[in-house]
Amino acid sequence: MFKGKKVIVVMPAYNAALTLRQTYSEVMQQDYVDEIILVDDASQDDTVAIARTLDKIKLHIHTSNKGYGANQKTCYKSALEEGGDIIVMVHPDYQYTPALIPAMVTLIGNNLYHCVMGSRILGGGAVRGGMPLWKYVSNRFITLVENILMGAKLSEYHSGYRAFSRELLEKLPLEANSDDFVFDNQMLAQILWLEQTIAEISCPTKYFREASSINFRRSLKYGFGCLLTAASFRLAKMGLIRTSVFPQPASIRYNSSN
Repeated sequence: MFKGKKVIVVMPAYNAALTLRQTYSEVMQQDYVDEIILVDDASQDDTVAIARTLDKIKLHIHTSNKGYGANQKTCYKSALEEGGDIIVMVHPDYQYTPALIPAMVTLIGNNLYHCVMGSRILGGGAVRGGMPLWKYVSNRFITLVENILMGAKLSEYHSGYRAFSRELLEKLPLEANSDDFVFDNQMLAQILWLEQTIAEISCPTKYFREASSINFRRSLKYGFGCLLTAASFRLAKMGLIRTSVFPQPASIRYNSSN
């Protein structure tokens, strides 16, 4: 725990057998972690069998593959049901270092922010860390457009390393979001819709064969989905459309000390 707040790490898993033990081991070495929730999205490898051998993991299994977004919906719902006050998402493919968990927890637990994201772009080491050049360029372009349309100044919207307060998660209409990869982007847009600050900390980039990565076709679909999300955000702010992803009223404020 951190200052009496329960810390839960959620892991959305799909075919993570090769990296799950290493990720789990490093998560358990970090301060403050009380519990791990792993949601398996019908993996075709030994992810479930390995997870069952690990302590402090609560396992949820999707009997059919529902998608990355649907996996996260189960993650956050389960974490809230377990009484989590600070919820950190860590991918079990070991692309993001668990060593940043204490820093992310501290920022939320000290009531400084309700959302903290690990950015691969801050620090300028994304390409050196193995991010493909085409992915880096598309990341920068989409981020620029999203910042303009949503009035933000994030270094990127596409990292899967995030931490949230319970108060924030309970206010987000996550069920209205996609079950696919664009869920990540919609979630951040919803946080900006509530006029909440998204804090960023620099996260080392690690790309290797065992780490999960979507192919070019899926990346293209994701990119267009991100642009559509940002455009919908702007149109909704202008009152030109109404959507369940960005429900009215546009602003639901609350103090960071809550």
